[in-house]
Amino acid sequence: MTTVVEAEGLTKRFGKVTALDNVSFSLEEGAIHGLLGRNGAGKTTLMNLLTAQDFASDGAVRIFGASPVENATALRRVCFIKESQVYPDDFKGKHVLRSAPWFFDNWDAEFAQRLVAAFDVPLDRKMKKLSRGQRSAIGVIVGLASRAELTFLDEPYAGLDAVARRRFYDLLLEDYAAHPRTIVLSTHLIDEAADLLQRVVVIDQGRVVIDADADELRGSATTLVGRASDVDAFAAGRDVIDRTTMGGIASVTMTGLSDEDRRAASAAGLEAASVSLQELIVNRTGGRAGLDPSAQEDAA
Repeated sequence: MTTVVEAEGLTKRFGKVTALDNVSFSLEEGAIHGLLGRNGAGKTTLMNLLTAQDFASDGAVRIFGASPVENATALRRVCFIKESQVYPDDFKGKHVLRSAPWFFDNWDAEFAQRLVAAFDVPLDRKMKKLSRGQRSAIGVIVGLASRAELTFLDEPYAGLDAVARRRFYDLLLEDYAAHPRTIVLSTHLIDEAADLLQRVVVIDQGRVVIDADADELRGSATTLVGRASDVDAFAAGRDVIDRTTMGGIASVTMTGLSDEDRRAASAAGLEAASVSLQELIVNRTGGRAGLDPSAQEDAA
């Protein structure tokens, strides 16, 4: 596989604040990659550096094997859509779609119109007059219909309600299957996007804490529940990433358990449950991974 994105020792400082700290990873072509982490973890800063919208304090970035800085040839192969996308004051939705072919060589106008119908977007209204969800839909339409070889989606779908987000995920998978390319999906709505992802890079406090195949991660952690004494005896010497206790009952989440280990846990009277990708990342980052309460309510 060809490497499309490379970051090597990437560091970004804003005054005394280090937003990214010695970040290194690579992404291969033809996959949907998840760039995950809490709000403020450094995801947007990282994508700004990868697309030459900002400059690193240290380290190197390469896309398609070259630096993106002042590299129009490489950047024409890239689409970067942000949640907080800015448009000219007088722009309407139709102007956004009309100007898109100037920037994206693979722009599919027919697909864009299909997406307009799918999200029911009013194209004759000024962008600044649109609701957050409608502006998000415009971003999603441009990101998908651009068919750029390398597409960065920095939570532009976060303003959509749960039904529209599900529509976005379905359309993304459908079009990716028909027109494979490299997609980097930044999100803190991990459970929603988990099934889309083939590789996961997790950023926490400006550092990469996980860089792994998504399928391997999904089966890498197990939660065991039982009497505290039994749980502690079984967990001794193992890789425990989370532990909670309520009364005499304890719960531990650990990695590295084999099928034989799970059978032994069951024989010891412990209940075992697989850990979702979101739960694993929450445990690894020591928090709630920036979960959006409104998204949780929408999904309910």
